Amino acid sequence: MGVFSKDIKTMDDLFVHTLRDIYYAEKQITKALPKMIEKSSNPQLKQGFEKHLQETEGHISNLDEVFRMMDLEAKGVDCPAIDGIIKEANEVAGEVDDKNVLDAALIAAAQAVEHYEITRYGTLVTWAQELGHKDCADILKRNLAEEKATDEKLTKLAESRINLAAAE
Repeated sequence: MGVFSKDIKTMDDLFVHTLRDIYYAEKQITKALPKMIEKSSNPQLKQGFEKHLQETEGHISNLDEVFRMMDLEAKGVDCPAIDGIIKEANEVAGEVDDKNVLDAALIAAAQAVEHYEITRYGTLVTWAQELGHKDCADILKRNLAEEKATDEKLTKLAESRINLAAAE
């Protein structure tokens, strides 16, 4: 079902489609993060990715709860955007030999993922509120807050250590 699919006729349909989009994205992220953990050399970055993997599993559980609350099957729909972001990250990481530069590239890739998630969750929170799903919005807000916090931590880590080490 694409954005311009005939299956999307109402805002409720669009909301469910976008829920399924982020559900797929979170599942793909749980597959990508272990590779990023393995490739990172900075201990703080590695630890941050490990923590985010745990948070991502929690995000999936939260989405499962939203689907239950809406009496829907928890399932994803293909998300070419997240697939492309992850593919690009893998390609860039595969081309970098310097471990410090690789860490900087991994942060950039992780932030691209975070920014995608932030846009999706922000939209979903707004739509849930507008559609009268306050209970769902509250759960989605938790995911959104964690995504924003992760993005901020990545920025601080990049600016305080990783980027400087990569530039040397």
